Amino acid sequence: MSQENSIRPWGQYHKFYQENGVWIKRVEVNIGGRLSLQKHQSRSEKWIIVHGFGVAIVDDKEIPVSPGVVVDVPLGAVHRIGNVGKEPLVFIEVATGDYLAEDDIIRIQDDYSRG
Repeated sequence: MSQENSIRPWGQYHKFYQENGVWIKRVEVNIGGRLSLQKHQSRSEKWIIVHGFGVAIVDDKEIPVSPGVVVDVPLGAVHRIGNVGKEPLVFIEVATGDYLAEDDIIRIQDDYSRG
């Protein structure tokens, strides 16, 4: 079981649980921030919104999010989430897959010019 904190240009996350095949993170997106448009080759994700308001993109769908909404991100789906509210957007991410690591991110578009 590992724990990890990471500051990102869009906000931060705290990975508070990981074992073979699963991790759980608390993700906080700053006001006006959004994650890169991305996909993964080795993991699927579920996002459980706990605070704030945002818009999630999963393939061609725009999904308004607020507390209690669950977003399913299937393996290989192009996705992102952004904060459109006036306070931090907080969600719990549950990722499952054969390989769980940050280098599984394939960025398609990024507001912060990361590769």
